[in-house]
Amino acid sequence: MPVYEFNALTSTGKKLKGVIDADSMTAARQKIRGQGNYPVEIKETSTRTISAKMPLLSMRLGQTVKQQEIHIATRQLATLIGAGIPLVPALNGLIEQTENRAFKTILAQIKDAVNEGNSLTSALTEHPKLFSKIFVNMVRAGEASGSLDVVLDRLAEFGETQHALRSRIKAAMLYPLFMAVVGIVVLFLLITFIVPSITSVFEGTKQALPLPTIILIGLSSFLKQFWWAVLLIILGAIAAVRWYVGTPTGRQRFDLLKLTIPGIRDLSIKTASARFGRTLASLLQSGVSLITALQIVKNIVNNVVLADLINEACNELEKGQSLSQFFRGNKWFPPMLVQMMAVGEQSGTLDKMLAKAADSYEKEVETKILALTSMIEPVMILSMGLVVSFIVVSILLPIFEMNQLIR
Repeated sequence: MPVYEFNALTSTGKKLKGVIDADSMTAARQKIRGQGNYPVEIKETSTRTISAKMPLLSMRLGQTVKQQEIHIATRQLATLIGAGIPLVPALNGLIEQTENRAFKTILAQIKDAVNEGNSLTSALTEHPKLFSKIFVNMVRAGEASGSLDVVLDRLAEFGETQHALRSRIKAAMLYPLFMAVVGIVVLFLLITFIVPSITSVFEGTKQALPLPTIILIGLSSFLKQFWWAVLLIILGAIAAVRWYVGTPTGRQRFDLLKLTIPGIRDLSIKTASARFGRTLASLLQSGVSLITALQIVKNIVNNVVLADLINEACNELEKGQSLSQFFRGNKWFPPMLVQMMAVGEQSGTLDKMLAKAADSYEKEVETKILALTSMIEPVMILSMGLVVSFIVVSILLPIFEMNQLIR
C-alpha cells in the first residue's frame, strides 16, 4: 500500500504534518478529512525515500519511538495473528490504532514491504535501531516454525519483563541521586555565598585564625572565584573517562574492573547472569539454534570480558563440548547457573532451566540494589553532616577565642 506525506490544517487552524498509508491519493485525502483535518498538500513517498528521511521526519514530528510502544505493538500483533487474522491486515490494524506518528510511519513501511512479498523478518531488518537482533532472530524462527503468534507473545513478555526490571532499578536509584544533587548544590551555595559573609567579620581582627577556619576561608574564596574552573575540570574528567571507556582497551579494563571490585563484583556477575539466562531461554524457546543464540546473547551481557568467553564457548560447542562443561569452574559464571545448564542439557529442558535461573538472579539483583540504595542514604546524610559540622566548627572556633581574649 502506498505511503503519503501530507500537510494539513486542523479544525482550529493549526498546521499539521505527517504520513498516512492509503490505496490512492483520493483515499488518503478522505482519510485525512475523516480525522477532522483539512488536507493542503499530499504527495506519495516510496518506502526507501521515507527510510532515508526517517531520522529527520521523526524530529519534525516531535516524536520518538519508545521501547514500551514496541512491546505493546508486539503483544497486539501476537493477539491478532493468534486470532487467525493474516499478517498484512493485522499490521494494518496496528497502524490504525498507533498514535505515535513516527512509529505509524515505520509500521506502514513494514506493511508495505510485507505486502510486496517480503517476509516480516526482512522488513524488520530495515530498521536495526528499532528492532534488535534478538527481536529479528526470534521472528525469523517463528516464521520458519509457523508459530509467529507464540514467538511474538514471548517477545512481548521478554521485553516487558526487562523493562519492568530496569524501571524498578531506576526508581530505586532516583531518590539517592536526587539527594546527592541537592546536597552538593546546598553545600556549594553555603560555602560560596553564606560562609564569606560570616567570615568577613574576622578580616578586621589581627587575631591568628585556627587552621580549620583558614582552610574554610581559602576554600570559600577559591570556589567563589574559580567555580567555573572546577566545573570544567569535572566535566573534562567525565568526558575523558567516557572516551577512554569507549576505546577497546578501556572497555576491556573497565568491564574487568566491574568483575573484580569487591561489592560491585557480585552484582555485576548476577546482573550479567540474569541477562544471559533470560535472553538465551527466550531465543531457545523460539526455536533459534544454540550457537546462533549464544552469538546474539554475547552482545546483551554488556561486558566484553563475558562476551569473549561466550564467543569461546561457541567455538567449543562446534567441537562437541557441552555448554555446562565449558562454563564449569569458570569464575565469572555462578555455580548455580552452570548446574541448571547441566540439568537442562540432560533433561532436554535447557530453555526452562535457564529461565528459572534468570528468575532467581533477577530477584537477587533487585534485592541487592535496594539494599545498596538503602545504605547510600545514611552514608550521604553522615557525609553532609560531617561537612556541615566542619563549617560550623571553623566559624565558632575564632569566636570562642575572641570571647576568651575579651575576658
